[in-house]
Amino acid sequence: MKNVIIIGAGPAGLTAGYELLKKNKDYKVTILEESSEIGGISRTVKYNGNRMDIGGHRFFSKDDRVMKWWKDLMPIQGAPSYDDKKLGRQKPLEKGGPDPEKTDRVMLVRQRVSRIYYLKKFFDYPVSMKLQTFKNMGLIRTIKAGFSYLYSTVFKKKEDCLENFYINRFGRVLYSMFFEGYTEKLWGRHPREISADWGAQRVKGLSVMAVIKDMFSKIFPGKNRKVETSLIEEYIYPKLGPGQLWETVADEIKKMGGEIIMNSSVKNINVDNNRVKSVTYIKNGDEFEMEGDVFISSMPLKDLTLGMGQVVPENISAIAKGLPYRDYVTVGILVPKLNLKNETNIKTLNNIVPDCWIYVQDTGVKLGRIQIYNNWSPYMVKDPDNTVWIGLEYFCDEGDDFWNMSDEECMSFAVKELVKMGIISSEKEVMDTNRIRVKKAYPAYFDTYDRIDELVDYINTYDNLYCVGRNGQHRYNNMDHSMATAFEAVDNIVSGREDKTNIWSVNTEKEYHEEKK
Repeated sequence: MKNVIIIGAGPAGLTAGYELLKKNKDYKVTILEESSEIGGISRTVKYNGNRMDIGGHRFFSKDDRVMKWWKDLMPIQGAPSYDDKKLGRQKPLEKGGPDPEKTDRVMLVRQRVSRIYYLKKFFDYPVSMKLQTFKNMGLIRTIKAGFSYLYSTVFKKKEDCLENFYINRFGRVLYSMFFEGYTEKLWGRHPREISADWGAQRVKGLSVMAVIKDMFSKIFPGKNRKVETSLIEEYIYPKLGPGQLWETVADEIKKMGGEIIMNSSVKNINVDNNRVKSVTYIKNGDEFEMEGDVFISSMPLKDLTLGMGQVVPENISAIAKGLPYRDYVTVGILVPKLNLKNETNIKTLNNIVPDCWIYVQDTGVKLGRIQIYNNWSPYMVKDPDNTVWIGLEYFCDEGDDFWNMSDEECMSFAVKELVKMGIISSEKEVMDTNRIRVKKAYPAYFDTYDRIDELVDYINTYDNLYCVGRNGQHRYNNMDHSMATAFEAVDNIVSGREDKTNIWSVNTEKEYHEEKK
Protein backbone atom coordinates (compact mmCIF):
# COMPACT_ATOMS: atom_id res chain seq x y z
CA MET A 1 0.00 0.00 0.00
CA LYS A 2 1.31 3.46 -0.96
CA ASN A 3 1.15 6.31 1.55
CA VAL A 4 -0.13 9.51 -0.09
CA ILE A 5 0.24 12.74 1.87
CA ILE A 6 -1.84 15.68 0.69
CA ILE A 7 -1.09 19.18 1.98
CA GLY A 8 -4.25 21.30 2.26
CA ALA A 9 -7.97 20.51 2.60
CA GLY A 10 -9.18 22.99 -0.01
CA PRO A 11 -10.86 22.07 -3.32
CA ALA A 12 -7.67 20.73 -4.96
CA GLY A 13 -6.47 18.68 -1.99
CA LEU A 14 -9.89 17.22 -1.20
CA THR A 15 -10.58 16.40 -4.86
CA ALA A 16 -7.25 14.59 -5.11
CA GLY A 17 -7.91 12.59 -1.93
CA TYR A 18 -11.43 11.65 -2.98
CA GLU A 19 -10.38 10.61 -6.50
CA LEU A 20 -7.45 8.49 -5.30
CA LEU A 21 -9.56 6.61 -2.79
CA LYS A 22 -12.31 5.99 -5.36
CA LYS A 23 -9.91 4.80 -8.06
CA ASN A 24 -7.66 2.48 -6.08
CA LYS A 25 -7.84 0.75 -2.71
CA ASP A 26 -4.03 0.48 -2.61
CA TYR A 27 -3.58 4.09 -1.49
CA LYS A 28 -3.57 5.26 2.11
CA VAL A 29 -4.51 8.95 2.02
CA THR A 30 -3.68 11.47 4.74
CA ILE A 31 -4.59 15.15 4.37
CA LEU A 32 -2.83 17.75 6.52
CA GLU A 33 -4.83 20.98 6.92
CA GLU A 34 -3.31 24.07 8.56
CA SER A 35 -6.61 25.57 9.78
CA SER A 36 -9.57 24.25 11.74
CA GLU A 37 -11.90 24.52 8.72
CA ILE A 38 -12.53 22.49 5.58
CA GLY A 39 -12.60 24.09 2.13
CA GLY A 40 -9.76 26.64 2.06
CA ILE A 41 -10.92 29.86 0.43
CA SER A 42 -14.04 27.94 -0.66
CA ARG A 43 -15.19 27.42 2.92
CA THR A 44 -18.38 28.82 4.42
CA VAL A 45 -18.21 30.75 7.70
CA LYS A 46 -21.15 30.40 10.09
CA TYR A 47 -21.90 33.40 12.33
CA ASN A 48 -24.97 34.01 14.52
CA GLY A 49 -27.23 31.97 12.26
CA ASN A 50 -25.97 33.61 9.05
CA ARG A 51 -23.39 32.21 6.61
CA MET A 52 -20.58 33.91 4.67
CA ASP A 53 -19.14 32.71 1.37
CA ILE A 54 -15.45 33.68 1.36
CA GLY A 55 -14.89 35.21 -2.06
CA GLY A 56 -18.12 34.15 -3.74
CA HIS A 57 -18.26 30.86 -5.65
CA ARG A 58 -20.41 30.25 -8.69
CA PHE A 59 -20.57 26.53 -9.41
CA PHE A 60 -20.31 26.60 -13.18
CA SER A 61 -17.68 25.03 -15.41
CA LYS A 62 -17.15 24.30 -19.07
CA ASP A 63 -15.45 21.10 -17.84
CA ASP A 64 -18.17 18.43 -17.97
CA ARG A 65 -16.19 16.20 -15.62
CA VAL A 66 -16.27 18.88 -12.93
CA MET A 67 -19.99 19.55 -13.41
CA LYS A 68 -20.80 15.83 -13.12
CA TRP A 69 -18.58 15.52 -10.02
CA TRP A 70 -20.46 18.32 -8.26
CA LYS A 71 -23.89 16.99 -9.21
CA ASP A 72 -23.03 13.43 -8.15
CA LEU A 73 -22.07 14.68 -4.69
CA MET A 74 -24.93 17.14 -4.32
CA PRO A 75 -27.90 16.60 -6.68
CA ILE A 76 -29.69 19.55 -8.29
CA GLN A 77 -32.98 20.62 -6.73
CA GLY A 78 -36.15 18.87 -7.87
CA ALA A 79 -38.51 21.32 -6.15
CA PRO A 80 -38.49 25.14 -5.69
CA SER A 81 -36.28 26.77 -3.05
CA TYR A 82 -37.82 29.00 -0.36
CA ASP A 83 -37.49 32.28 -2.28
CA ASP A 84 -38.51 30.84 -5.66
CA LYS A 85 -41.62 29.31 -4.11
CA LYS A 86 -42.59 32.52 -2.32
CA LEU A 87 -41.97 34.73 -5.38
CA GLY A 88 -43.34 32.35 -7.99
CA ARG A 89 -40.00 32.33 -9.86
CA GLN A 90 -39.53 29.52 -12.38
CA LYS A 91 -36.27 27.55 -12.40
CA PRO A 92 -35.27 24.43 -14.33
CA LEU A 93 -35.77 21.58 -11.84
CA GLU A 94 -34.15 18.14 -11.92
CA LYS A 95 -36.71 15.37 -12.25
CA GLY A 96 -36.60 13.32 -9.04
CA GLY A 97 -34.13 15.77 -7.47
CA PRO A 98 -34.26 16.63 -3.75
CA ASP A 99 -36.52 19.28 -2.23
CA PRO A 100 -34.39 22.03 -0.65
CA GLU A 101 -37.19 22.75 1.82
CA LYS A 102 -36.85 19.20 3.17
CA THR A 103 -33.17 18.29 2.81
CA ASP A 104 -29.82 20.08 2.93
CA ARG A 105 -27.69 18.00 0.53
CA VAL A 106 -28.87 19.78 -2.60
CA MET A 107 -27.63 22.20 -5.26
CA LEU A 108 -29.85 25.20 -5.99
CA VAL A 109 -30.22 26.69 -9.47
CA ARG A 110 -29.47 30.42 -9.16
CA GLN A 111 -29.68 33.38 -11.51
CA ARG A 112 -26.38 35.06 -12.24
CA VAL A 113 -26.43 38.83 -11.75
CA SER A 114 -23.15 40.70 -11.23
CA ARG A 115 -22.93 44.40 -11.90
CA ILE A 116 -20.56 47.32 -11.58
CA TYR A 117 -21.51 50.20 -9.27
CA TYR A 118 -20.00 53.38 -10.69
CA LEU A 119 -21.14 57.03 -10.70
CA LYS A 120 -23.85 55.78 -8.27
CA LYS A 121 -25.34 53.81 -11.16
CA PHE A 122 -25.40 50.14 -12.12
CA PHE A 123 -23.55 48.90 -15.20
CA ASP A 124 -23.63 45.33 -16.48
CA TYR A 125 -20.57 43.23 -15.72
CA PRO A 126 -18.94 42.89 -18.14
CA VAL A 127 -20.03 46.16 -19.70
CA SER A 128 -22.78 45.58 -22.30
CA MET A 129 -23.55 47.60 -25.39
CA LYS A 130 -27.13 48.57 -24.60
CA LEU A 131 -29.09 51.81 -24.24
CA GLN A 132 -28.97 51.86 -20.42
CA THR A 133 -25.16 51.69 -20.50
CA PHE A 134 -24.96 54.75 -22.72
CA LYS A 135 -27.57 56.60 -20.60
CA ASN A 136 -25.52 55.90 -17.47
CA MET A 137 -22.31 57.07 -19.13
CA GLY A 138 -23.80 60.20 -20.66
CA LEU A 139 -23.43 61.40 -24.24
CA ILE A 140 -19.97 62.98 -24.03
CA ARG A 141 -18.41 60.04 -22.16
CA THR A 142 -20.01 57.59 -24.63
CA ILE A 143 -18.62 59.45 -27.65
CA LYS A 144 -15.15 59.60 -26.08
CA ALA A 145 -15.31 55.88 -25.27
CA GLY A 146 -16.34 55.04 -28.84
CA PHE A 147 -13.51 56.99 -30.46
CA SER A 148 -11.07 55.65 -27.88
CA TYR A 149 -12.06 52.07 -28.70
CA LEU A 150 -11.76 52.67 -32.47
CA TYR A 151 -8.31 54.17 -31.91
CA SER A 152 -7.27 51.07 -29.92
CA THR A 153 -8.31 48.76 -32.78
CA VAL A 154 -5.91 50.54 -35.16
CA PHE A 155 -3.01 51.44 -32.89
CA LYS A 156 -2.30 48.30 -30.88
CA LYS A 157 -0.02 48.51 -27.85
CA LYS A 158 2.64 45.93 -27.06
CA GLU A 159 1.05 43.62 -24.46
CA ASP A 160 3.91 43.76 -21.97
CA CYS A 161 1.66 44.73 -19.04
CA LEU A 162 -1.94 44.40 -17.92
CA GLU A 163 -2.74 48.05 -18.73
CA ASN A 164 -1.92 47.58 -22.41
CA PHE A 165 -3.80 44.27 -22.47
CA TYR A 166 -6.99 46.04 -21.34
CA ILE A 167 -6.54 49.11 -23.57
CA ASN A 168 -6.13 46.89 -26.65
CA ARG A 169 -9.51 45.28 -25.93
CA PHE A 170 -11.58 48.15 -24.57
CA GLY A 171 -9.86 51.44 -25.42
CA ARG A 172 -8.33 53.83 -22.91
CA VAL A 173 -11.59 55.52 -21.80
CA LEU A 174 -13.43 52.29 -20.90
CA TYR A 175 -10.22 50.95 -19.37
CA SER A 176 -9.88 54.00 -17.10
CA MET A 177 -13.56 53.78 -16.11
CA PHE A 178 -13.97 50.07 -15.46
CA PHE A 179 -10.56 48.45 -15.01
CA GLU A 180 -7.82 50.80 -13.84
CA GLY A 181 -9.07 51.81 -10.38
CA TYR A 182 -10.56 48.43 -9.50
CA THR A 183 -7.44 46.55 -10.58
CA GLU A 184 -5.27 48.80 -8.44
CA LYS A 185 -7.60 48.19 -5.47
CA LEU A 186 -7.40 44.46 -6.01
CA TRP A 187 -3.64 44.15 -6.42
CA GLY A 188 -2.25 47.22 -4.69
CA ARG A 189 -0.28 47.89 -7.91
CA HIS A 190 -1.07 49.92 -10.98
CA PRO A 191 -2.00 47.74 -14.00
CA ARG A 192 1.15 48.89 -15.81
CA GLU A 193 3.17 47.02 -13.13
CA ILE A 194 1.23 43.76 -13.51
CA SER A 195 1.93 41.01 -16.05
CA ALA A 196 -0.48 40.72 -18.98
CA ASP A 197 -0.68 37.03 -18.00
CA TRP A 198 -3.31 37.94 -15.43
CA GLY A 199 -5.53 39.40 -18.15
CA ALA A 200 -4.92 36.37 -20.34
CA GLN A 201 -5.91 34.25 -17.34
CA ARG A 202 -9.09 36.08 -16.31
CA VAL A 203 -10.36 38.06 -19.29
CA LYS A 204 -9.19 35.93 -22.22
CA GLY A 205 -11.74 36.16 -25.07
CA LEU A 206 -13.64 39.06 -23.54
CA SER A 207 -13.48 42.42 -25.34
CA VAL A 208 -15.77 45.10 -26.75
CA MET A 209 -15.97 43.08 -29.98
CA ALA A 210 -16.91 39.91 -28.02
CA VAL A 211 -19.67 41.83 -26.22
CA ILE A 212 -21.01 43.20 -29.53
CA LYS A 213 -20.93 39.71 -31.10
CA ASP A 214 -22.80 38.30 -28.10
CA MET A 215 -25.41 41.06 -28.36
CA PHE A 216 -26.04 40.34 -32.07
CA SER A 217 -26.07 36.58 -31.51
CA LYS A 218 -28.93 37.08 -29.03
CA ILE A 219 -30.85 39.12 -31.60
CA PHE A 220 -30.02 36.70 -34.45
CA PRO A 221 -29.36 33.37 -32.71
CA GLY A 222 -27.55 30.70 -34.67
CA LYS A 223 -26.96 27.05 -33.98
CA ASN A 224 -23.35 27.53 -32.91
CA ARG A 225 -23.73 30.54 -30.64
CA LYS A 226 -20.99 30.70 -28.00
CA VAL A 227 -21.45 32.57 -24.72
CA GLU A 228 -18.55 34.21 -22.89
CA THR A 229 -18.44 33.10 -19.30
CA SER A 230 -19.29 36.31 -17.57
CA LEU A 231 -22.44 36.30 -19.68
CA ILE A 232 -23.78 32.96 -18.39
CA GLU A 233 -27.23 33.38 -16.92
CA GLU A 234 -27.47 30.54 -14.37
CA TYR A 235 -25.22 28.55 -12.07
CA ILE A 236 -25.68 25.97 -9.34
CA TYR A 237 -24.89 26.57 -5.68
CA PRO A 238 -24.92 24.40 -2.53
CA LYS A 239 -27.93 25.18 -0.34
CA LEU A 240 -25.71 26.12 2.64
CA GLY A 241 -22.79 27.65 0.77
CA PRO A 242 -19.66 26.29 -0.96
CA GLY A 243 -18.17 24.98 2.26
CA GLN A 244 -21.08 22.54 2.51
CA LEU A 245 -19.90 20.72 -0.62
CA TRP A 246 -16.32 20.45 0.63
CA GLU A 247 -17.45 19.31 4.08
CA THR A 248 -19.47 16.63 2.26
CA VAL A 249 -16.35 15.58 0.29
CA ALA A 250 -14.34 15.43 3.54
CA ASP A 251 -16.98 13.14 5.09
CA GLU A 252 -16.86 10.86 2.02
CA ILE A 253 -13.05 10.69 2.23
CA LYS A 254 -13.27 9.57 5.85
CA LYS A 255 -15.89 6.94 4.96
CA MET A 256 -13.47 5.53 2.38
CA GLY A 257 -10.71 5.27 5.01
CA GLY A 258 -8.87 8.53 4.40
CA GLU A 259 -7.62 10.64 7.31
CA ILE A 260 -7.79 14.43 7.63
CA ILE A 261 -5.61 15.96 10.35
CA MET A 262 -6.71 19.51 11.14
CA ASN A 263 -4.67 22.36 12.69
CA SER A 264 -1.51 20.84 11.21
CA SER A 265 0.85 23.37 9.64
CA VAL A 266 3.49 21.88 7.31
CA LYS A 267 6.84 23.60 7.89
CA ASN A 268 9.50 21.42 6.24
CA ILE A 269 9.59 19.32 3.09
CA ASN A 270 12.33 16.73 3.61
CA VAL A 271 13.90 15.67 0.30
CA ASP A 272 16.63 13.31 -0.91
CA ASN A 273 17.79 12.49 -4.45
CA ASN A 274 14.94 14.21 -6.28
CA ARG A 275 12.29 12.64 -4.10
CA VAL A 276 10.30 13.92 -1.15
CA LYS A 277 10.80 11.56 1.80
CA SER A 278 8.64 13.18 4.49
CA VAL A 279 7.05 16.37 5.76
CA THR A 280 7.41 17.98 9.16
CA TYR A 281 4.30 19.61 10.58
CA ILE A 282 3.34 21.45 13.76
CA LYS A 283 0.17 20.57 15.67
CA ASN A 284 -0.72 22.07 19.06
CA GLY A 285 2.86 23.29 19.42
CA ASP A 286 4.35 19.83 18.90
CA GLU A 287 6.43 18.79 15.90
CA PHE A 288 5.70 15.62 13.93
CA GLU A 289 7.32 13.98 10.91
CA MET A 290 5.26 11.95 8.43
CA GLU A 291 6.82 9.78 5.75
CA GLY A 292 5.12 9.05 2.45
CA ASP A 293 5.49 7.60 -1.03
CA VAL A 294 3.56 10.28 -2.93
CA PHE A 295 3.06 13.96 -2.01
CA ILE A 296 0.39 16.28 -3.37
CA SER A 297 0.80 19.94 -2.39
CA SER A 298 -1.79 22.71 -2.51
CA MET A 299 0.17 24.84 -0.01
CA PRO A 300 1.58 28.11 -1.40
CA LEU A 301 4.32 27.34 -3.94
CA LYS A 302 6.47 29.91 -2.16
CA ASP A 303 6.21 28.12 1.21
CA LEU A 304 6.65 24.68 -0.35
CA THR A 305 9.92 25.69 -2.03
CA LEU A 306 11.35 27.54 0.97
CA GLY A 307 10.33 24.60 3.18
CA MET A 308 12.87 22.43 1.34
CA GLY A 309 15.68 24.41 2.94
CA GLN A 310 19.31 24.43 1.84
CA VAL A 311 18.93 21.91 -1.00
CA VAL A 312 17.16 24.54 -3.12
CA PRO A 313 19.58 26.52 -5.36
CA GLU A 314 19.93 30.22 -4.49
CA ASN A 315 18.38 31.46 -7.74
CA ILE A 316 15.29 29.28 -7.19
CA SER A 317 14.97 30.39 -3.55
CA ALA A 318 15.13 34.01 -4.69
CA ILE A 319 12.22 33.45 -7.11
CA ALA A 320 10.18 31.73 -4.38
CA LYS A 321 10.87 34.48 -1.84
CA GLY A 322 9.74 37.12 -4.32
CA LEU A 323 6.43 35.50 -5.31
CA PRO A 324 3.73 37.98 -4.25
CA TYR A 325 0.25 37.43 -2.87
CA ARG A 326 -2.70 39.65 -2.11
CA ASP A 327 -4.59 39.07 1.11
CA TYR A 328 -8.27 39.53 1.73
CA VAL A 329 -10.74 40.70 4.37
CA THR A 330 -14.51 40.20 4.30
CA VAL A 331 -16.75 42.18 6.64
CA GLY A 332 -20.22 40.70 7.10
CA ILE A 333 -22.92 43.30 7.78
CA LEU A 334 -26.57 42.62 8.64
CA VAL A 335 -29.10 45.36 7.89
CA PRO A 336 -32.90 45.56 7.49
CA LYS A 337 -32.59 46.95 3.93
CA LEU A 338 -30.31 48.60 1.38
CA ASN A 339 -30.91 51.96 -0.28
CA LEU A 340 -30.15 50.43 -3.69
CA LYS A 341 -33.34 50.17 -5.75
CA ASN A 342 -34.24 47.04 -7.67
CA GLU A 343 -34.95 48.46 -11.13
CA THR A 344 -34.58 45.08 -12.84
CA ASN A 345 -37.42 42.74 -13.77
CA ILE A 346 -36.06 40.06 -11.40
CA LYS A 347 -38.25 39.41 -8.37
CA THR A 348 -36.44 39.19 -5.00
CA LEU A 349 -37.46 38.89 -1.36
CA ASN A 350 -38.01 42.42 0.02
CA ASN A 351 -37.37 43.64 -3.55
CA ILE A 352 -33.62 43.97 -2.85
CA VAL A 353 -31.27 44.28 -5.85
CA PRO A 354 -30.76 40.80 -7.38
CA ASP A 355 -26.95 40.91 -7.57
CA CYS A 356 -24.69 38.16 -6.23
CA TRP A 357 -21.71 40.50 -6.53
CA ILE A 358 -21.47 44.25 -6.97
CA TYR A 359 -18.09 45.53 -8.17
CA VAL A 360 -17.28 48.91 -6.63
CA GLN A 361 -15.33 51.08 -9.09
CA ASP A 362 -15.44 54.21 -6.89
CA THR A 363 -11.80 54.98 -6.04
CA GLY A 364 -12.99 57.21 -3.18
CA VAL A 365 -13.57 54.10 -1.05
CA LYS A 366 -11.33 51.13 -0.32
CA LEU A 367 -14.22 48.67 -0.72
CA GLY A 368 -13.74 46.38 -3.73
CA ARG A 369 -16.84 44.19 -3.96
CA ILE A 370 -20.14 43.64 -2.17
CA GLN A 371 -21.66 40.18 -1.91
CA ILE A 372 -25.38 39.86 -1.17
CA TYR A 373 -25.65 36.46 0.49
CA ASN A 374 -29.50 36.44 0.25
CA ASN A 375 -29.11 36.11 -3.52
CA TRP A 376 -26.60 33.26 -3.41
CA SER A 377 -29.04 31.21 -1.32
CA PRO A 378 -31.90 32.25 0.98
CA TYR A 379 -30.69 29.54 3.36
CA MET A 380 -27.46 31.52 3.96
CA VAL A 381 -29.52 34.08 5.89
CA LYS A 382 -31.28 33.43 9.19
CA ASP A 383 -34.19 35.77 8.36
CA PRO A 384 -34.19 36.42 4.58
CA ASP A 385 -37.66 37.99 4.72
CA ASN A 386 -36.64 40.87 6.97
CA THR A 387 -32.85 41.27 6.75
CA VAL A 388 -30.11 41.65 4.14
CA TRP A 389 -26.80 39.94 4.93
CA ILE A 390 -23.93 41.32 2.85
CA GLY A 391 -20.18 40.79 2.67
CA LEU A 392 -17.89 43.75 2.03
CA GLU A 393 -14.69 42.57 0.35
CA TYR A 394 -11.39 44.34 0.88
CA PHE A 395 -8.01 43.56 -0.67
CA CYS A 396 -4.89 44.25 1.36
CA ASP A 397 -1.46 42.92 2.34
CA GLU A 398 -0.89 40.87 5.47
CA GLY A 399 0.66 43.19 8.05
CA ASP A 400 -0.46 46.48 6.45
CA ASP A 401 -2.53 49.08 8.31
CA PHE A 402 -5.87 47.70 7.11
CA TRP A 403 -4.96 44.09 7.93
CA ASN A 404 -3.76 45.11 11.39
CA MET A 405 -6.96 46.97 12.35
CA SER A 406 -8.83 45.49 15.29
CA ASP A 407 -12.16 43.81 14.48
CA GLU A 408 -14.02 46.83 15.88
CA GLU A 409 -11.95 49.36 13.88
CA CYS A 410 -12.32 47.39 10.64
CA MET A 411 -16.06 46.84 10.98
CA SER A 412 -16.62 50.51 11.85
CA PHE A 413 -14.53 51.53 8.82
CA ALA A 414 -16.61 49.27 6.54
CA VAL A 415 -19.93 50.58 7.84
CA LYS A 416 -18.79 54.21 7.35
CA GLU A 417 -17.93 53.42 3.71
CA LEU A 418 -21.43 52.01 3.13
CA VAL A 419 -22.93 55.22 4.52
CA LYS A 420 -20.54 57.35 2.42
CA MET A 421 -21.65 55.51 -0.73
CA GLY A 422 -25.32 55.94 0.20
CA ILE A 423 -25.93 52.18 0.29
CA ILE A 424 -27.26 52.49 3.83
CA SER A 425 -28.47 55.71 5.47
CA SER A 426 -26.98 55.44 8.94
CA GLU A 427 -24.56 53.38 11.04
CA LYS A 428 -27.47 52.85 13.44
CA GLU A 429 -29.17 50.57 10.89
CA VAL A 430 -26.49 47.89 11.30
CA MET A 431 -27.78 44.92 13.30
CA ASP A 432 -24.68 42.67 13.33
CA THR A 433 -21.12 42.53 11.95
CA ASN A 434 -18.33 40.00 11.54
CA ARG A 435 -14.80 40.08 10.09
CA ILE A 436 -12.87 37.29 8.36
CA ARG A 437 -9.23 37.59 7.27
CA VAL A 438 -7.70 35.32 4.61
CA LYS A 439 -3.95 35.08 3.96
CA LYS A 440 -2.60 34.47 0.44
CA ALA A 441 -6.06 34.61 -1.14
CA TYR A 442 -4.77 35.79 -4.51
CA PRO A 443 -1.46 34.70 -6.10
CA ALA A 444 -0.19 37.86 -7.80
CA TYR A 445 1.44 38.38 -11.21
CA PHE A 446 4.32 40.77 -10.53
CA ASP A 447 7.75 40.90 -8.81
CA THR A 448 9.48 37.53 -9.46
CA TYR A 449 6.42 36.03 -11.17
CA ASP A 450 8.05 36.58 -14.59
CA ARG A 451 10.60 33.87 -13.63
CA ILE A 452 8.10 31.35 -12.30
CA ASP A 453 8.80 28.88 -15.13
CA GLU A 454 12.30 28.34 -13.71
CA LEU A 455 10.78 27.52 -10.32
CA VAL A 456 8.22 25.15 -11.83
CA ASP A 457 10.94 23.33 -13.78
CA TYR A 458 12.88 22.86 -10.54
CA ILE A 459 9.89 21.59 -8.56
CA ASN A 460 9.07 19.11 -11.33
CA THR A 461 12.44 17.41 -10.81
CA TYR A 462 10.94 15.85 -7.65
CA ASP A 463 9.39 12.69 -9.10
CA ASN A 464 6.83 12.04 -6.35
CA LEU A 465 5.69 15.64 -5.77
CA TYR A 466 2.60 17.06 -7.48
CA CYS A 467 1.52 20.71 -7.17
CA VAL A 468 -2.21 21.41 -7.49
CA GLY A 469 -4.67 24.22 -6.89
CA ARG A 470 -4.55 28.01 -6.87
CA ASN A 471 -1.73 28.49 -4.38
CA GLY A 472 -0.08 25.16 -5.17
CA GLN A 473 0.62 26.43 -8.70
CA HIS A 474 0.69 30.17 -7.93
CA ARG A 475 -2.00 30.63 -10.55
CA TYR A 476 -5.26 32.54 -10.25
CA ASN A 477 -7.41 29.42 -10.75
CA ASN A 478 -11.13 29.23 -10.29
CA MET A 479 -12.42 26.38 -8.15
CA ASP A 480 -13.07 24.14 -11.17
CA HIS A 481 -9.54 24.65 -12.47
CA SER A 482 -8.12 23.78 -9.06
CA MET A 483 -10.15 20.57 -9.17
CA ALA A 484 -8.94 19.84 -12.72
CA THR A 485 -5.30 20.05 -11.60
CA ALA A 486 -6.15 17.42 -8.96
CA PHE A 487 -7.81 15.18 -11.59
CA GLU A 488 -4.69 15.38 -13.75
CA ALA A 489 -2.35 14.70 -10.82
CA VAL A 490 -4.35 11.64 -9.76
CA ASP A 491 -4.40 10.33 -13.34
CA ASN A 492 -0.60 10.65 -13.44
CA ILE A 493 -0.14 8.91 -10.09
CA VAL A 494 -2.43 6.00 -10.95
CA SER A 495 -1.05 5.53 -14.48
CA GLY A 496 2.61 6.06 -13.52
CA ARG A 497 2.99 8.95 -15.97
CA GLU A 498 6.12 10.95 -15.17
CA ASP A 499 5.62 14.04 -17.35
CA LYS A 500 3.67 16.66 -15.35
CA THR A 501 2.97 19.06 -18.23
CA ASN A 502 -0.73 18.12 -18.21
CA ILE A 503 -1.08 19.24 -14.56
CA TRP A 504 0.52 22.62 -15.20
CA SER A 505 -1.39 23.09 -18.48
CA VAL A 506 -4.80 23.37 -16.79
CA ASN A 507 -6.30 26.84 -17.29
CA THR A 508 -3.85 27.97 -19.93
CA GLU A 509 -6.32 27.82 -22.83
CA LYS A 510 -7.18 31.08 -24.55
CA GLU A 511 -10.95 31.02 -24.12
CA TYR A 512 -12.61 32.77 -21.20
CA HIS A 513 -13.17 30.86 -17.99
CA GLU A 514 -16.76 29.69 -17.98
CA GLU A 515 -17.42 29.58 -21.70
CA LYS A 516 -19.93 26.87 -22.53
CA LYS A 517 -20.27 25.57 -26.08
